[in-house]
Amino acid sequence: MKILVLYHYPPAPGGLATQGDLLYKGLLEIGVDARPAHLQSDLEKEWYYRSFKPDVVVGVGFWGDVPDIVLHPQRFGIRAVPWILADGYVANYRDVLDAMPLILVPSDWVRETFVRDGIRGDHAVTLPVGCDTDSFIPRIADDSKVIAVREALGVSPEELLILTVGGDAASKGGREVMRALASLGDDVPPWRYVCKVWPQDRTSVQNDLDAQLASSLGIGGRVSFETHLVSRNLMPYLIAACDVYAAPSRLEGFGMPQVEAGACGKPVIGIRAMAMLDTLVHGETAFLAGVEREIRITEAVLGPESGFEPNHRVVFDKPRVSDYRASSQDIAAGLKQLLNDAGLRQQMGEAGRRRAVERFDYRFVARRLIEILNEHPS
Repeated sequence: MKILVLYHYPPAPGGLATQGDLLYKGLLEIGVDARPAHLQSDLEKEWYYRSFKPDVVVGVGFWGDVPDIVLHPQRFGIRAVPWILADGYVANYRDVLDAMPLILVPSDWVRETFVRDGIRGDHAVTLPVGCDTDSFIPRIADDSKVIAVREALGVSPEELLILTVGGDAASKGGREVMRALASLGDDVPPWRYVCKVWPQDRTSVQNDLDAQLASSLGIGGRVSFETHLVSRNLMPYLIAACDVYAAPSRLEGFGMPQVEAGACGKPVIGIRAMAMLDTLVHGETAFLAGVEREIRITEAVLGPESGFEPNHRVVFDKPRVSDYRASSQDIAAGLKQLLNDAGLRQQMGEAGRRRAVERFDYRFVARRLIEILNEHPS
Protein backbone atom coordinates (compact mmCIF):
# COMPACT_ATOMS: atom_id res chain seq x y z
CA MET A 1 0.00 0.00 0.00
CA LYS A 2 1.26 3.45 -0.97
CA ILE A 3 0.15 6.39 1.18
CA LEU A 4 0.53 10.13 0.62
CA VAL A 5 0.31 12.01 3.94
CA LEU A 6 -0.87 15.62 3.72
CA TYR A 7 -0.08 17.97 6.60
CA HIS A 8 1.87 21.15 7.31
CA TYR A 9 5.13 19.87 5.84
CA PRO A 10 7.96 20.54 6.56
CA PRO A 11 6.63 20.45 10.12
CA ALA A 12 6.73 23.33 12.55
CA PRO A 13 6.52 22.51 16.28
CA GLY A 14 2.70 22.82 16.33
CA GLY A 15 0.34 19.98 17.13
CA LEU A 16 -1.22 19.19 13.73
CA ALA A 17 2.15 19.31 11.96
CA THR A 18 3.68 16.99 14.53
CA GLN A 19 0.66 14.69 14.29
CA GLY A 20 1.15 14.34 10.54
CA ASP A 21 4.91 13.99 10.72
CA LEU A 22 4.77 11.21 13.31
CA LEU A 23 2.24 9.35 11.18
CA TYR A 24 4.51 9.64 8.14
CA LYS A 25 7.57 8.48 10.09
CA GLY A 26 5.62 5.68 11.71
CA LEU A 27 4.47 4.40 8.34
CA LEU A 28 8.05 4.34 7.07
CA GLU A 29 9.24 2.49 10.17
CA ILE A 30 6.66 -0.27 9.77
CA GLY A 31 7.61 -0.72 6.11
CA VAL A 32 4.85 1.23 4.33
CA ASP A 33 5.75 3.16 1.18
CA ALA A 34 4.77 6.71 2.17
CA ARG A 35 5.44 10.28 1.07
CA PRO A 36 4.77 13.64 2.80
CA ALA A 37 3.41 16.81 1.19
CA HIS A 38 2.06 20.13 2.38
CA LEU A 39 -1.73 19.96 2.40
CA GLN A 40 -2.00 23.30 0.55
CA SER A 41 0.63 22.61 -2.13
CA ASP A 42 -1.54 21.70 -5.10
CA LEU A 43 1.38 21.42 -7.51
CA GLU A 44 3.32 19.03 -5.28
CA LYS A 45 0.22 16.99 -4.53
CA GLU A 46 -0.54 16.61 -8.24
CA TRP A 47 3.08 15.63 -8.87
CA TYR A 48 2.73 12.83 -6.33
CA TYR A 49 -0.64 11.77 -7.75
CA ARG A 50 0.98 11.28 -11.13
CA SER A 51 4.44 9.97 -10.18
CA PHE A 52 3.93 8.17 -6.86
CA LYS A 53 0.36 7.02 -7.64
CA PRO A 54 -0.79 6.61 -4.02
CA ASP A 55 -3.49 4.13 -3.10
CA VAL A 56 -4.80 6.55 -0.49
CA VAL A 57 -4.24 10.12 0.63
CA VAL A 58 -4.46 10.69 4.39
CA GLY A 59 -4.87 14.35 5.23
CA VAL A 60 -4.31 15.83 8.69
CA GLY A 61 -6.19 18.99 9.54
CA PHE A 62 -9.44 20.39 10.84
CA TRP A 63 -12.82 20.43 9.11
CA GLY A 64 -12.00 23.69 7.33
CA ASP A 65 -9.19 21.91 5.45
CA VAL A 66 -11.61 19.66 3.55
CA PRO A 67 -10.93 21.35 0.17
CA ASP A 68 -7.21 20.60 0.46
CA ILE A 69 -7.27 17.11 2.00
CA VAL A 70 -10.50 15.67 0.55
CA LEU A 71 -11.85 17.51 -2.50
CA HIS A 72 -8.47 18.00 -4.20
CA PRO A 73 -7.40 14.32 -4.25
CA GLN A 74 -10.95 13.26 -5.16
CA ARG A 75 -10.78 15.44 -8.28
CA PHE A 76 -7.95 13.21 -9.47
CA GLY A 77 -9.70 9.96 -8.62
CA ILE A 78 -7.58 9.33 -5.52
CA ARG A 79 -9.08 7.84 -2.38
CA ALA A 80 -9.06 10.46 0.39
CA VAL A 81 -9.22 9.65 4.10
CA PRO A 82 -9.19 12.76 6.31
CA TRP A 83 -7.91 12.64 9.89
CA ILE A 84 -9.65 15.69 11.24
CA LEU A 85 -10.30 17.80 14.30
CA ALA A 86 -13.32 19.83 15.29
CA ASP A 87 -13.00 23.15 17.09
CA GLY A 88 -16.21 23.07 19.09
CA TYR A 89 -18.57 22.94 16.11
CA VAL A 90 -18.65 22.01 12.42
CA ALA A 91 -20.11 24.79 10.30
CA ASN A 92 -19.28 23.74 6.73
CA TYR A 93 -18.49 20.75 4.47
CA ARG A 94 -20.96 18.58 6.37
CA ASP A 95 -22.37 17.07 3.16
CA VAL A 96 -18.87 16.16 1.94
CA LEU A 97 -17.87 14.55 5.21
CA ASP A 98 -21.21 12.79 5.61
CA ALA A 99 -20.89 11.17 2.17
CA MET A 100 -17.41 9.74 2.74
CA PRO A 101 -16.96 6.01 3.38
CA LEU A 102 -14.38 6.67 6.11
CA ILE A 103 -13.12 9.56 8.19
CA LEU A 104 -10.62 9.40 11.03
CA VAL A 105 -10.96 11.35 14.27
CA PRO A 106 -8.36 11.67 17.06
CA SER A 107 -10.81 11.04 19.90
CA ASP A 108 -14.30 9.81 20.65
CA TRP A 109 -15.24 13.36 21.68
CA VAL A 110 -14.48 14.68 18.18
CA ARG A 111 -16.75 11.99 16.73
CA GLU A 112 -19.50 13.01 19.15
CA THR A 113 -19.07 16.63 18.06
CA PHE A 114 -19.46 15.65 14.40
CA VAL A 115 -22.59 13.65 15.13
CA ARG A 116 -24.05 16.55 17.14
CA ASP A 117 -23.44 18.83 14.15
CA GLY A 118 -25.25 16.60 11.67
CA ILE A 119 -22.60 14.20 10.38
CA ARG A 120 -23.33 10.50 10.66
CA GLY A 121 -20.92 8.81 13.02
CA ASP A 122 -20.88 5.21 11.82
CA HIS A 123 -18.06 5.95 9.36
CA ALA A 124 -15.89 7.88 11.84
CA VAL A 125 -13.12 5.75 13.37
CA THR A 126 -10.97 6.96 16.26
CA LEU A 127 -7.25 6.94 15.54
CA PRO A 128 -5.28 8.50 18.42
CA VAL A 129 -2.44 10.91 17.76
CA GLY A 130 1.00 9.31 17.98
CA CYS A 131 3.65 10.05 20.57
CA ASP A 132 7.40 9.68 20.10
CA THR A 133 8.00 7.50 23.15
CA ASP A 134 11.69 7.20 22.22
CA SER A 135 12.24 10.92 22.74
CA PHE A 136 9.66 11.59 25.43
CA ILE A 137 11.05 9.39 28.19
CA PRO A 138 11.49 9.61 31.96
CA ARG A 139 14.78 11.30 32.86
CA ILE A 140 16.58 11.46 36.18
CA ALA A 141 16.53 14.74 38.08
CA ASP A 142 20.30 15.21 37.81
CA ASP A 143 20.35 14.78 34.03
CA SER A 144 22.51 17.69 32.91
CA LYS A 145 20.07 18.73 30.17
CA VAL A 146 17.13 18.67 32.58
CA ILE A 147 19.08 20.78 35.07
CA ALA A 148 19.94 23.20 32.27
CA VAL A 149 16.26 23.63 31.38
CA ARG A 150 15.30 24.38 34.98
CA GLU A 151 18.15 26.87 35.30
CA ALA A 152 17.14 28.59 32.07
CA LEU A 153 13.58 28.88 33.39
CA GLY A 154 14.79 30.33 36.68
CA VAL A 155 13.52 27.39 38.75
CA SER A 156 15.57 26.74 41.88
CA PRO A 157 16.45 23.18 42.99
CA GLU A 158 14.11 23.35 45.98
CA GLU A 159 11.09 24.46 43.90
CA LEU A 160 8.59 22.06 42.35
CA LEU A 161 7.85 22.96 38.74
CA ILE A 162 4.30 22.95 37.39
CA LEU A 163 4.27 23.26 33.59
CA THR A 164 1.67 24.12 30.96
CA VAL A 165 2.42 24.16 27.21
CA GLY A 166 0.13 25.64 24.57
CA GLY A 167 -0.58 28.37 22.08
CA ASP A 168 -1.57 30.42 25.12
CA ALA A 169 -1.96 29.46 28.76
CA ALA A 170 -5.63 30.36 29.15
CA SER A 171 -6.82 27.93 26.47
CA LYS A 172 -5.01 25.14 28.30
CA GLY A 173 -6.71 25.99 31.59
CA GLY A 174 -3.87 28.12 32.93
CA ARG A 175 -6.14 30.67 34.60
CA GLU A 176 -7.95 27.89 36.46
CA VAL A 177 -4.57 26.45 37.51
CA MET A 178 -3.45 29.85 38.84
CA ARG A 179 -6.60 30.20 40.94
CA ALA A 180 -6.00 26.71 42.31
CA LEU A 181 -2.36 27.45 43.17
CA ALA A 182 -3.28 30.69 44.89
CA SER A 183 -5.71 28.82 47.14
CA LEU A 184 -3.06 26.38 48.40
CA GLY A 185 -1.10 28.87 50.46
CA ASP A 186 1.50 27.19 52.67
CA ASP A 187 -0.10 23.75 52.39
CA VAL A 188 2.39 22.74 49.70
CA PRO A 189 6.18 22.97 49.24
CA PRO A 190 7.71 25.89 47.27
CA TRP A 191 6.63 25.82 43.64
CA ARG A 192 6.94 27.70 40.37
CA TYR A 193 4.39 27.73 37.56
CA VAL A 194 5.77 28.07 34.02
CA CYS A 195 3.54 28.57 30.98
CA LYS A 196 5.36 27.82 27.72
CA VAL A 197 3.36 29.63 25.05
CA TRP A 198 3.99 30.42 21.39
CA PRO A 199 4.93 33.99 20.36
CA GLN A 200 2.05 35.55 18.46
CA ASP A 201 -0.06 38.70 18.75
CA ARG A 202 -3.01 36.87 20.31
CA THR A 203 -0.76 35.22 22.89
CA SER A 204 0.89 38.51 23.84
CA VAL A 205 -2.47 40.04 24.72
CA GLN A 206 -3.54 36.95 26.63
CA ASN A 207 -0.24 36.78 28.52
CA ASP A 208 -0.80 40.31 29.82
CA LEU A 209 -4.26 39.39 31.04
CA ASP A 210 -2.99 36.19 32.65
CA ALA A 211 -0.08 38.00 34.31
CA GLN A 212 -2.54 40.53 35.72
CA LEU A 213 -4.59 37.66 37.14
CA ALA A 214 -1.52 36.08 38.73
CA SER A 215 -0.60 39.42 40.29
CA SER A 216 -4.12 39.98 41.63
CA LEU A 217 -4.02 36.50 43.18
CA GLY A 218 -0.76 37.32 44.94
CA ILE A 219 1.32 34.75 43.03
CA GLY A 220 2.76 36.94 40.27
CA GLY A 221 6.33 36.33 41.43
CA ARG A 222 5.97 32.60 41.03
CA VAL A 223 4.31 32.52 37.59
CA SER A 224 6.20 33.09 34.34
CA PHE A 225 5.32 33.06 30.65
CA GLU A 226 8.00 31.74 28.29
CA THR A 227 7.32 32.94 24.75
CA HIS A 228 10.50 31.88 22.96
CA LEU A 229 10.32 29.84 19.79
CA VAL A 230 11.56 26.31 20.44
CA SER A 231 12.02 23.18 18.34
CA ARG A 232 10.76 19.71 19.06
CA ASN A 233 14.30 18.92 20.24
CA LEU A 234 13.75 20.87 23.46
CA MET A 235 10.24 19.68 24.29
CA PRO A 236 11.17 16.26 25.80
CA TYR A 237 13.60 17.97 28.18
CA LEU A 238 11.19 20.80 28.99
CA ILE A 239 8.51 18.32 30.03
CA ALA A 240 11.08 16.12 31.81
CA ALA A 241 12.08 19.16 33.88
CA CYS A 242 8.64 19.55 35.44
CA ASP A 243 7.21 17.77 38.46
CA VAL A 244 3.55 18.09 37.46
CA TYR A 245 2.11 18.78 34.03
CA ALA A 246 -1.08 20.86 34.33
CA ALA A 247 -3.42 21.37 31.38
CA PRO A 248 -7.13 21.19 32.25
CA SER A 249 -7.81 22.54 28.77
CA ARG A 250 -10.84 24.58 27.83
CA LEU A 251 -11.04 22.84 24.44
CA GLU A 252 -9.10 19.72 23.52
CA GLY A 253 -9.62 17.36 20.59
CA PHE A 254 -6.77 15.12 21.70
CA GLY A 255 -4.18 16.67 24.03
CA MET A 256 -0.76 15.71 22.68
CA PRO A 257 1.28 17.41 25.45
CA GLN A 258 -0.69 15.55 28.12
CA VAL A 259 0.24 12.24 26.49
CA GLU A 260 3.85 13.37 26.07
CA ALA A 261 3.94 14.26 29.76
CA GLY A 262 2.77 10.76 30.58
CA ALA A 263 5.48 9.34 28.32
CA CYS A 264 7.99 11.39 30.34
CA GLY A 265 6.68 9.83 33.54
CA LYS A 266 4.90 12.94 34.77
CA PRO A 267 1.50 13.06 36.49
CA VAL A 268 -1.06 15.25 34.76
CA ILE A 269 -3.79 17.62 35.90
CA GLY A 270 -6.61 17.52 33.33
CA ILE A 271 -10.36 17.98 33.02
CA ARG A 272 -13.04 15.31 33.08
CA ALA A 273 -14.28 16.10 29.58
CA MET A 274 -13.47 15.91 25.86
CA ALA A 275 -10.48 13.89 24.66
CA MET A 276 -8.94 13.63 28.10
CA LEU A 277 -11.51 10.94 28.81
CA ASP A 278 -9.64 8.92 26.15
CA THR A 279 -6.06 9.82 26.94
CA LEU A 280 -5.92 10.07 30.75
CA VAL A 281 -7.15 7.84 33.58
CA HIS A 282 -8.38 9.64 36.68
CA GLY A 283 -6.55 8.55 39.80
CA GLU A 284 -4.09 6.44 37.80
CA THR A 285 -2.22 8.67 35.35
CA ALA A 286 -3.88 11.99 36.16
CA PHE A 287 -6.27 13.90 38.34
CA LEU A 288 -9.20 15.05 36.21
CA ALA A 289 -11.00 18.09 37.57
CA GLY A 290 -14.73 18.30 37.16
CA VAL A 291 -16.36 20.68 34.69
CA GLU A 292 -17.40 23.84 36.49
CA ARG A 293 -18.96 25.55 33.46
CA GLU A 294 -19.81 24.90 29.83
CA ILE A 295 -19.49 27.99 27.62
CA ARG A 296 -22.19 27.99 24.94
CA ILE A 297 -22.47 30.17 21.86
CA THR A 298 -25.37 30.86 19.53
CA GLU A 299 -23.41 32.13 16.52
CA ALA A 300 -19.92 32.51 15.06
CA VAL A 301 -18.21 34.66 12.45
CA LEU A 302 -16.09 32.66 10.00
CA GLY A 303 -14.20 33.37 6.79
CA PRO A 304 -12.26 31.85 3.87
CA GLU A 305 -10.31 29.51 6.18
CA SER A 306 -13.62 27.70 6.74
CA GLY A 307 -14.93 27.88 3.18
CA PHE A 308 -17.03 31.02 3.59
CA GLU A 309 -16.77 34.58 2.36
CA PRO A 310 -15.13 37.02 4.80
CA ASN A 311 -17.14 37.81 7.95
CA HIS A 312 -19.72 35.11 7.27
CA ARG A 313 -22.14 34.82 10.18
CA VAL A 314 -23.26 31.34 11.20
CA VAL A 315 -26.26 31.09 13.51
CA PHE A 316 -26.69 27.73 15.24
CA ASP A 317 -30.13 26.18 15.56
CA LYS A 318 -29.16 25.15 19.09
CA PRO A 319 -26.44 26.74 21.25
CA ARG A 320 -23.09 24.98 20.82
CA VAL A 321 -20.61 24.24 23.59
CA SER A 322 -17.57 26.25 22.53
CA ASP A 323 -15.34 25.38 25.50
CA TYR A 324 -15.24 24.30 29.13
CA ARG A 325 -13.95 25.57 32.46
CA ALA A 326 -12.45 23.14 34.95
CA SER A 327 -13.16 23.38 38.66
CA SER A 328 -10.28 25.25 40.31
CA GLN A 329 -11.26 23.60 43.60
CA ASP A 330 -10.73 20.15 42.05
CA ILE A 331 -7.45 21.28 40.48
CA ALA A 332 -6.27 22.51 43.87
CA ALA A 333 -7.12 19.17 45.48
CA GLY A 334 -5.13 17.29 42.86
CA LEU A 335 -2.17 19.65 43.04
CA LYS A 336 -2.10 19.47 46.82
CA GLN A 337 -1.82 15.68 46.72
CA LEU A 338 0.84 15.65 44.00
CA LEU A 339 3.01 18.46 45.31
CA ASN A 340 3.09 16.92 48.78
CA ASP A 341 3.75 13.32 47.75
CA ALA A 342 6.82 12.46 45.64
CA GLY A 343 5.89 8.78 45.76
CA LEU A 344 2.47 9.50 44.29
CA ARG A 345 4.04 11.59 41.53
CA GLN A 346 6.33 8.70 40.64
CA GLN A 347 3.52 6.13 40.78
CA MET A 348 1.21 8.10 38.53
CA GLY A 349 4.08 9.00 36.22
CA GLU A 350 5.00 5.33 35.78
CA ALA A 351 1.37 4.52 34.95
CA GLY A 352 1.32 7.36 32.43
CA ARG A 353 4.47 6.04 30.79
CA ARG A 354 2.98 2.55 30.42
CA ARG A 355 -0.21 3.94 28.92
CA ALA A 356 1.66 6.13 26.44
CA VAL A 357 3.83 3.25 25.22
CA GLU A 358 0.95 0.79 24.96
CA ARG A 359 -1.67 3.04 23.37
CA PHE A 360 -0.06 6.07 21.75
CA ASP A 361 3.38 5.16 20.42
CA TYR A 362 3.57 6.54 16.88
CA ARG A 363 4.40 3.13 15.37
CA PHE A 364 1.36 1.62 17.05
CA VAL A 365 -0.75 4.41 15.52
CA ALA A 366 0.72 3.74 12.06
CA ARG A 367 -0.09 0.02 12.35
CA ARG A 368 -3.58 0.85 13.50
CA LEU A 369 -4.06 3.10 10.46
CA ILE A 370 -3.19 0.23 8.13
CA GLU A 371 -5.64 -2.03 9.97
CA ILE A 372 -8.39 0.56 9.59
CA LEU A 373 -7.70 1.07 5.89
CA ASN A 374 -7.80 -2.69 5.31
CA GLU A 375 -11.05 -2.96 7.27
CA HIS A 376 -12.56 -0.19 5.11
CA PRO A 377 -11.22 -0.93 1.61
CA SER A 378 -13.29 1.66 -0.26
